[in-house]
Amino acid sequence: MASPAPGRPAAAATRSPARRPRPAARRVVITGVGAVSALGPDATSLWRACLGKRTVVELIPPEWRRYSDLRSQVWSPLGELARPQSALLGRVEGKRLDPSGQMAIAAAEEALRAASLPLAAVDEKRRTYCVADWHAERVGVFMGTGAAGLHSMLGNAANVALSPARRRLAEVIERLGATAGARGEGAARARAAMAAELAAIAEDLRAPDLFNPFAVATAMANALSANLSIKLGAHGPTPTFAGACAGGTMAIGRAFRAIRDGECDAALAGGSEYLRDPWGATFRAFDAVGALAHGDFAKEHINRPFDEKRSGFLFSEGGCAVLVLEELGAALARGAPRLAELRGFGEASDAHDLMAVEPSGAQVRRAIAACLADAGLDAKDVGYVNAHGTGTPGNDGVEAEAIAATIGRHALVSSTKSLLGHTLGASGALEAVVTALTLRDQVVHPSINLERPVADLPFATGPTRAKVDHAISQSFAFGGHDAVIALSRAD
Repeated sequence: MASPAPGRPAAAATRSPARRPRPAARRVVITGVGAVSALGPDATSLWRACLGKRTVVELIPPEWRRYSDLRSQVWSPLGELARPQSALLGRVEGKRLDPSGQMAIAAAEEALRAASLPLAAVDEKRRTYCVADWHAERVGVFMGTGAAGLHSMLGNAANVALSPARRRLAEVIERLGATAGARGEGAARARAAMAAELAAIAEDLRAPDLFNPFAVATAMANALSANLSIKLGAHGPTPTFAGACAGGTMAIGRAFRAIRDGECDAALAGGSEYLRDPWGATFRAFDAVGALAHGDFAKEHINRPFDEKRSGFLFSEGGCAVLVLEELGAALARGAPRLAELRGFGEASDAHDLMAVEPSGAQVRRAIAACLADAGLDAKDVGYVNAHGTGTPGNDGVEAEAIAATIGRHALVSSTKSLLGHTLGASGALEAVVTALTLRDQVVHPSINLERPVADLPFATGPTRAKVDHAISQSFAFGGHDAVIALSRAD
């Protein structure tokens, strides 16, 4: 071998320091879950509604029709659940947090309680806490979303843009009222009519009366993870995944990897979304691209994932789910309940279109195969697939073919969105909760309104008792984000 050239160090001297060997893969279990959805204020309500084939579908708020000519006329509202009740939420959080952030804290509280992890107060005035059984620097928070903070940002933008017009209208209405009887009865009636018309215009300029001084904090998507870490004193990694409809699944998958690979010992993981605004602008955005369910069916039958007469997804006001993930040894040491074990995670990108799934489904299949390989599972091991199942014409056919090609035709399949509607970035987390409870209870919830399936797969159309040792939950998002997690029955 030739000697190094003069002035150049030997190759060995330029090598990077040897990497530390990766620790042996650790097992990760789900010890608690929490949820807020249109189907109820907690995970138990969600699961019971799924098994009972209960859905919430209502006509959209009538005022939305004043602003837009909308094709879809139905949605799944949260109602009062958008402002959840939780001991961890005080008056300040009501101003400081977007509803997506408030739901995340409520769901996390439920999940920790279900995992038998009591909270200890750190600062009662600030309502901050810690989990006594956890080493704070080894705990991460991983949350996913599509557009957390959008509701708050739209409201504050409307206050800035519309407040001057509202003030001017109020002044004109006041002047008209002051002169209403000055020049005869006919003129007075005309002015009164003008005043009423102006008042109606002012009503259409819907905006919050006050600008929220916490506008920046409420609008930040990363506030989902940040607020949970602050509230619970978690000092590990706290990323937020803006993965659209796959955001919650991505967050859970990355949290699983962090624990499995030794970066964390425990994590809170999930997704949250809140999509209502006073004008239905967010609803209109999806309606304009033809993504929302519509048609001549009765409103409770319009949402039809995997059915030949599907027309789009049922728009949900929002929702949230949070899972407690722990390293198996630590969970066993404290006698924690175990709902299921997380086994693998796979992801891919369609790299095709911002709004449409790639028609061949090649990357969807690759994400499923990667997840199975990561989990050490064969296709024949999978007994249940919690499908993305949106009900959009493009998605369902591609997904059904991908399931048949990668898993086969033996595993039961159902769509939680057929009951819950589409909660965008929260959907994958809610579906992970449902999949974990499926493994715990050994019963698969049904897909509803499925009369003529698009594919020859064993769709569950009623609550179905089955021996399910392994399951996958999959999400395929706008932008081409494909994410799949594998779960197994707790030993």
